[in-house]
Amino acid sequence: MKNKLIDSSAAMELFRDGMTVMIGGFLGNGTSEQLIDAMIAKDVKDYTIIANDTAMPGIGISKLIATKRVRKLIVSHIGMNPETGRQMSNEELEVELVPQGTLAERIRCGGSGLGGVLTPTGLGTEIEKGKQIISVNGKDYLLELPLHGDIALIHATVIDKAGNCFYEGTTKNFNHLMAMACDVVIATAETIVEVGELDRNYIMTSGIFVDYILKGVS
Repeated sequence: MKNKLIDSSAAMELFRDGMTVMIGGFLGNGTSEQLIDAMIAKDVKDYTIIANDTAMPGIGISKLIATKRVRKLIVSHIGMNPETGRQMSNEELEVELVPQGTLAERIRCGGSGLGGVLTPTGLGTEIEKGKQIISVNGKDYLLELPLHGDIALIHATVIDKAGNCFYEGTTKNFNHLMAMACDVVIATAETIVEVGELDRNYIMTSGIFVDYILKGVS
């Protein structure tokens, strides 16, 4: 079995300017603080970040925003982060707002090899601008295209050394979907156990999707 355990310095060798990075979490819940801190220490920039939101000042993705490492955001909302709003209003940061369910489905499509998803959400609003409208059985839908990333940063409650993940409660949020939709997946966890110690009935993300593991805190 491949040894997936690496330290932060080795993980950061995988990053370069301009990458598309998916980051799990909801207002910081289920986000890998350790990996975000390592990204800031590495001084990489011009990221496209795909996430649910940008959390709150001092938490999660907000730290990347505050240090101006992000060129573009694809999110369902900016979270409770006034700095994101300021940069967006001043055109220092490109922000694509996507309805939350649509965001999840676009990531799911990216991980499942699908060509897109049809949804009525956004019809007749700014969201439909520039998008293809497809009629099915007399009803119109927007064609929402898949999202794919270079690297996914996910955070589990428990992970075994093969990369099988368990998420406590709502920390699962976008983590599982993002693990399927990126070329490389780096996971942190509150607890790392030996293979076989994690009950297979609790595995939520299969280790086949996880390339590297770090020990982290939530």
